[in-house]
Amino acid sequence: MTPAFTSCIAATFLSQSGHRLDATTGNCPSSESSAMSFSKGRRANKSKSLFRGYTVLKDRRDTLTSSIITLVVGRERRLFAAHEDALSTSKRISLRDEEPEIFSSVLEYLYKGDYYPRLVHNKGRNSWEIDTGTEGSVEPTVYHHGIDGELLKDTVIYCAAEKYGLDELKRVALQKQGLQSGIQCSTVLSSARYAYANTPDTDSNIRAHYLALIIRSRGTFKQSGTMQLEMQNGGSRLFFDLFVALCNHVDDVIIATEYSSSLIARLSS
Repeated sequence: MTPAFTSCIAATFLSQSGHRLDATTGNCPSSESSAMSFSKGRRANKSKSLFRGYTVLKDRRDTLTSSIITLVVGRERRLFAAHEDALSTSKRISLRDEEPEIFSSVLEYLYKGDYYPRLVHNKGRNSWEIDTGTEGSVEPTVYHHGIDGELLKDTVIYCAAEKYGLDELKRVALQKQGLQSGIQCSTVLSSARYAYANTPDTDSNIRAHYLALIIRSRGTFKQSGTMQLEMQNGGSRLFFDLFVALCNHVDDVIIATEYSSSLIARLSS
């Protein structure tokens, strides 16, 4: 990918969100971006054959009359039940590495077209919001046994959707994550690492989302001890992509400044 091309990409995803960083708390908001990633090459493993067709099932009566399949999910071997026509032909499926809470959300999406907490459209503001019902705020993170820590739930769902080939669920998860705010920088960084480890290098959504978020919130991240430690430890393509994105962002600012100065000079002459 050429520097000029990545520069255009950087300008695109940096301009797509109006969310602001709460600098007094050191928390970082999430935001939605559909720009292209700076990475390419590696492909993630897929488990697309688990779900048959991946059409949302809420209007399919034939599916709801098919046989029930048992799914064994996670290290605690929690049991889930789903209709055969929604899944594969096997009567019992074991998903040891899947988090039960995440798989529950995937199944909920397949049956209802969304997962809790749901997206609702505010007609007055003409915007999308997360509906928490009477429960108030809903915790945006989930404990993940694989990393022994908290991750943004929507990121983990996005990666599960990538693994199972559920493109529309990826879109929903990314949109929901864009509505989150008040996220600790350490959670943002660990979730970004997880996203990089569980998506192909050609991903054009979740990776660019995290790059844009960190760049916009750079004032807080550069003071973050977690950020310093993460960069020292390395081990992720995230930080090289971040470096490229920052370079392109600086180039765009310089070009815009030079253009403005030139325009003012011409108007003054």
